[in-house]
Amino acid sequence: MASQVAGVKNTSEDENARKDLGFCGRVKNKVVEFPMKLKKLGQDDPRRIVHSLKVGLAVLLVSLLYYFDPLYDGLGATAIWAVITVVVVFEFSVGATLGRGLNRILATFLAGSLGFGVHLLANLSGEKGHPILIGLFVFILAASVTFFRFFPRIKARYDYGLLIFILTFCMISVSGYRDDEILEMANKRASTILIGAFTAVSVCVFICPVWAGDDLHNSVATNIEKLGSFLEGFGSECFQKSCKGGESNKALLKGYCSVLNSKQSEESQVNFARWEPRHGRFRFRHPWKHYQKIGSLTRQCAYRIETLNGYINSEIQVYYYNRKYFIYNKFQY
Repeated sequence: MASQVAGVKNTSEDENARKDLGFCGRVKNKVVEFPMKLKKLGQDDPRRIVHSLKVGLAVLLVSLLYYFDPLYDGLGATAIWAVITVVVVFEFSVGATLGRGLNRILATFLAGSLGFGVHLLANLSGEKGHPILIGLFVFILAASVTFFRFFPRIKARYDYGLLIFILTFCMISVSGYRDDEILEMANKRASTILIGAFTAVSVCVFICPVWAGDDLHNSVATNIEKLGSFLEGFGSECFQKSCKGGESNKALLKGYCSVLNSKQSEESQVNFARWEPRHGRFRFRHPWKHYQKIGSLTRQCAYRIETLNGYINSEIQVYYYNRKYFIYNKFQY
């Protein structure tokens, strides 16, 4: 209790000291703290620095389309779509980059082909029926594809591709009403997107790759170790046994808290890992779903551990035998 009061007192003193600094002092402190935050961000995971350099390299490579006349003459102003594709597709892990890249390529080709077909069909309907038929197809396809995005399995893996499908189909079909060279426009757009996606995937895979499958495996294993660390330190803390390193022991008891909020990250890592090819100890069609089941069981255990932790830190303590009886009943499933 005394430590809590001291902590509140120190916090209030820090807040008062910050108020006394004034506006210029606070700005100066933020400027001084910013490099330290950057350093800590890189030290927490050095792969972030490598990823930033890889993105810069990929953007530089596709930007060369503007600097070489033969390439620019063949693609023209649509070369900017290669740069946009790299910026949008390039993700931290190989699985995420492959997923977004394949989604964008397939959606662009399908929507481009369908948009060109709708344009040809609309031309057969005459000048008056052309805009009506185009508007009808745009409405039906946009509404249908948007509705499909609500399916959980489709949204988890193909949501980005469906968005690109709607965007590309509308651009090809609607702009074709005013532009006669629709086939050339669709061809250039598909080519530049293919170049950008291939560049992003190649740099991500062949230069210091980050595999979502490895991160998922390590994350699940680390969560289980955190629960084990809690159970190791539980006895000495609950039954007030003497142990060395009391502060570190309490830090281990708090390590389970991150397990409670791991569901979203594990689900996203599973979706990314499914896109990845065979690598390391993970074969093709590896059973990634089992990691979700293990993670779910780990979180269930963490919720029970949270109850025990609240019991340990309760202000009203009970006798030793009452504690033992409570713990025994708590773990009877």
